[in-house]
Amino acid sequence: MAAESQCNEAALPYEAGTKGRYTYEDYARLPAGAPYQLIGGELVMAPSPGKRHQKILLKLAIAFERFIENNNSGELFIAPRDVYLAAKETYQPDILFIAGERVEISAEDKVNGAPDLVVEILSPSTAYYDLRKKYKVYEKYGVKEYWIVDPEENSVEVYQLSDGKFVPAARAEGTGVVDSVLLPGFRVKIEDIFKL
Repeated sequence: MAAESQCNEAALPYEAGTKGRYTYEDYARLPAGAPYQLIGGELVMAPSPGKRHQKILLKLAIAFERFIENNNSGELFIAPRDVYLAAKETYQPDILFIAGERVEISAEDKVNGAPDLVVEILSPSTAYYDLRKKYKVYEKYGVKEYWIVDPEENSVEVYQLSDGKFVPAARAEGTGVVDSVLLPGFRVKIEDIFKL
């Protein structure tokens, strides 16, 4: 899996440093729409997601957008939208939310800093990064709420940042609901999200 998702340096359209040493400047020189994220200084290819992934993304995004718009809470984006966290960390979360009082971090070309809420929908090519590397970086840079959606298990896990560490806030698998801590009143019914 890791070998498939690693960038083939010979195929890159520009000269860059050695493996593991890419920075945002290298990443920014990729052609628009190139399917890469910069994770730990490595360019990691994220293949186009499948139909189930996209349907789940759409249902979640619509639910979030309705709530955020009705409550004038801030801005919501879906991938691809670059989130610059550090020189060697630029991600494209499936869904990201920025609270109204912080929308200045949302520039035209990228988000400059940690969103308030991030949703990652697991897929075979990205699950390792979403569950390990990106989880730790989101935690380190202050994402307040992290949702991990697993289409294989029909589950949603919600983590809340507390004293600089993610702690479990909600989980449901197959049936039930999960609530957002950051957006009081926002809840998702599991059956609705995974029903195709």
